[in-house]
Amino acid sequence: MPISKNKIPKILAIIPARGGSKGILGKNIAPLRGKPLLAWTIIAAKRSKYVDRMVVSSDDKKILRVAEKLGANTVPRPKALARDGSGPEEVVKHTLAYLKKLNDYAPDVIAYLQPTSPLRSAHDIDNAVNAMIKHKAGAVISVNETDKKYLKTFFIQNGNLLKAAVKKRYLFMNRQELPKIYLENGAIYLIRANQFKAKNSFFASRTIPYVMTAERSVDIDTPADLKLAAKYLNN
Repeated sequence: MPISKNKIPKILAIIPARGGSKGILGKNIAPLRGKPLLAWTIIAAKRSKYVDRMVVSSDDKKILRVAEKLGANTVPRPKALARDGSGPEEVVKHTLAYLKKLNDYAPDVIAYLQPTSPLRSAHDIDNAVNAMIKHKAGAVISVNETDKKYLKTFFIQNGNLLKAAVKKRYLFMNRQELPKIYLENGAIYLIRANQFKAKNSFFASRTIPYVMTAERSVDIDTPADLKLAAKYLNN
């Protein structure tokens, strides 16, 4: 059920799209079904009933131009925040500071939407917002169910000692007895702005999941991922 208008928080969608890419050259504007990859996330944010404002953060002038042509507002990102080791938290902090200085804009909720998740829809964004409000959550992170076998994994310590990566009791349980496990899929990170500022993290004191199917959780990292996403979009 949609939330009432008087309960809708100001939601800022931040779409991070740096220029550097290892697996696919120019990944964030690589073509996917006749559109730049970035376009699919911009379209989803535009179609959301709840997103109050949407910006693309990038260090790359070409990506910023493409984003503007697609109707997005843009935030020029310093190169220092676009390196391999740069964390998303720093991107969010820079964007919030930029918008506050530009026109005194401060959101209630941040929606961090990575363009490498093109199958995440406006419906997904809105459902995640509804879940946040309904369950009075501080944050929502999108996930998909993954193989239970990962509960049976190990670390190798000191070169030759095995240590259970999760819990020892899972190692010899039948697969049917193992609990379901979920993997962060990178499509949606929703967090209340005050919680983000307090914790410098997308994980709040009360974080709930938004479960997506494996098909819609495709994360673009290789040319094969682009082909798979195109296949699902065709369907």
